[in-house]
Amino acid sequence: MSPSSNPLPEALRAEIRKHGPLSFAQFMQRALYDPAHGYYASGRAAVGREGDFFTSVSVGPLFGALLARQFEEVWKRLGSPALFSIIEQGAHHGDLARDILSALENTAPDCFAAAQLHIIDPFPAQRDAQQRTLGPLCSKTRWLEHLDQLQPFTGVFYANELLDAFPVERVRWSGSHWEQLHVDLKDDTFVWTGVRSQDPVLLASIEHLPRNLPSGFTTELHLEACTWMRQAAARLANGVLLLIDYGYTRSEYYRPERHEGTLTGYRAHQQTRDILANPGTMDLTAHVEFTTLAETAEQAGLRVHGFCPQHQFLVGVSPLHFPPQLEPGPETDRDLRAFKTLMHPSMLGASFKVLCLEKSPLPPLSGFRFGGNPRANLELRVSE
Repeated sequence: MSPSSNPLPEALRAEIRKHGPLSFAQFMQRALYDPAHGYYASGRAAVGREGDFFTSVSVGPLFGALLARQFEEVWKRLGSPALFSIIEQGAHHGDLARDILSALENTAPDCFAAAQLHIIDPFPAQRDAQQRTLGPLCSKTRWLEHLDQLQPFTGVFYANELLDAFPVERVRWSGSHWEQLHVDLKDDTFVWTGVRSQDPVLLASIEHLPRNLPSGFTTELHLEACTWMRQAAARLANGVLLLIDYGYTRSEYYRPERHEGTLTGYRAHQQTRDILANPGTMDLTAHVEFTTLAETAEQAGLRVHGFCPQHQFLVGVSPLHFPPQLEPGPETDRDLRAFKTLMHPSMLGASFKVLCLEKSPLPPLSGFRFGGNPRANLELRVSE
């Protein structure tokens, strides 16, 4: 859909004219998830070379195969339960779920027999695409529209590039106080406007922000991601949450030089800071702030098991997948090329982080063997 044929901007203009400015979280929610015209909800989101952005899944099936090895290890650490739930939210067209289940079927048949996949997705267009992708593996899959429909489970809840697409609030430091940024209209153009918020949840989150910042410093608050974390934690009876996304710890996130925040838009692999233009036609995304997310998880009853860059996680998992002596051939060459791409610091290896949260203490997982002290890495209180 071209920007000129997208009806969402005019619908948002009408809403602002009638009710006043929207918080940016409201604007981003509509831009991405409006049931008819949102970027994700409409099925317009496109991943890969012909789409708007790349993910680790775009590299090929190796990423899913490596995650499958880690999931099998979690299953064994839990005592090889007869029912092993694998939950994914943010599955897009289902390629990662297919790669994981296919790998388990081929390399870990006992774990595959115990596995039951649940995909959480509210949008019919996405669910239809996932069913086409999974094909025969649909027999191992159940669909839920919302997280609150998920029953307490034992297993793995994983999300790859989910939290970066959650709506965020945007705030700006005036030099003396923080303003919440709303979206208003000026001559029918979407513009930013600052207000003094009275929302107690937002004000409590602002208390964690540094004060020694330059006037005009603009950043994001991840209130919805923290709400999601509390909901997911309440449903994990035993096992782990495994979250893979790009982001920073708190001190990195709010460094003075990051004065425009991390919020950006992507369309056809082109980055734009004009994120208010043409809502519904491009991806909007903000880096994850992992320290606050981990603190929220611990307050909800989980424990940090591991936290490290993706390249360290994949190095830790790789001995579970690659034999000591690789057989030469096209498949080996393909996997090695994919592994280098997933590992490369300038591509996916360093910008993506892997956060693992557990309900009850598990023996150390292979993916975090080189990750060091996760609490120190997350800037959390090291002694418990």
